[in-house]
Amino acid sequence: MSTTVGKAEPKPKQEVLKEGDPAPAFDLPGAGGEKLSLAALKGKKVVLYFYPKDDTSGCTKEAIEFNSLRDKFAKAKAIVVGMSPDPVKSHDKFRTKYELSLPLASDEKKETLGAYGVWVEKSMYGRKYMGVERTTVLIGPDGRIAKIWRKVKVPGHAEEVLAAAKAL
Repeated sequence: MSTTVGKAEPKPKQEVLKEGDPAPAFDLPGAGGEKLSLAALKGKKVVLYFYPKDDTSGCTKEAIEFNSLRDKFAKAKAIVVGMSPDPVKSHDKFRTKYELSLPLASDEKKETLGAYGVWVEKSMYGRKYMGVERTTVLIGPDGRIAKIWRKVKVPGHAEEVLAAAKAL
């Protein structure tokens, strides 16, 4: 296990993704047995929100906010996908518990999280550890990054992303 962590650590330095860059491809398992890939969403606007952990207070609020606006995102021709390093089983429980209908991708290997520059060193109570920095990326129909929100504060965030998706 420590070799995987060692290999994953240089990836945060890759956080040079900026608006206009091609969005890194992904092909991951999702809740409910879904297969989620950027290639399958080509030609659509994609809201990819990265969150640290299923069923924690901030992550739950964020998922509920995005889920409640799902129809409005659909009208804006945008698909919302949540992604965390949690396993599919955890995503299934999380979706069932909060009646979420949006797709949740599982990146247990943290390769996509690394490619998007959201798997970073964090610090809490003086302890350093690797974790997900809450980030949202709006990908245009052309497969390029239209907008990035880093270090997201949850209240009102989904509405802000919706406004950007409508304007795209």
